[in-house]
Amino acid sequence: MSLKTVNTALTTALVLFIFWFGVDFVVTPETVAPTFGLPSWPSGDGGGFLIVKGIRDIVGGLVLGVLLLTGQRRALGWVLLVEALIPIGDMTNVLAHHGSTTAAFGIHGLTAVLMVIMGLLTLRETREANAAPVAAPVPARG
Repeated sequence: MSLKTVNTALTTALVLFIFWFGVDFVVTPETVAPTFGLPSWPSGDGGGFLIVKGIRDIVGGLVLGVLLLTGQRRALGWVLLVEALIPIGDMTNVLAHHGSTTAAFGIHGLTAVLMVIMGLLTLRETREANAAPVAAPVPARG
């Protein structure tokens, strides 16, 4: 199995997970919110922030999905690395607000590590593709 096939499968799974999680936050934030890791959640009108988090995840998943579907493999690798900052920020937020360290490291930290690995593997794949030898043109006979 080629590195490109593995990267495509892993990235597809990640895109679907991020998109599903984002939709879940928009549709049923009260159900999924407790799994985020923070000790308490906003009450009253503060619940709108949960939908903002869901929209952020949906858009992040769509960006990765578009790059994957259009074959922009090198850009996909870089965006995976940049978007790994999202779960790092979430992990930091959970830890800073005395939330669950298990959720902080086990959900957000692990997600960030996986995204970095996937980004680096995708960049490696594209580096190998770019380094492939190109056949020299054959001179025309005249």
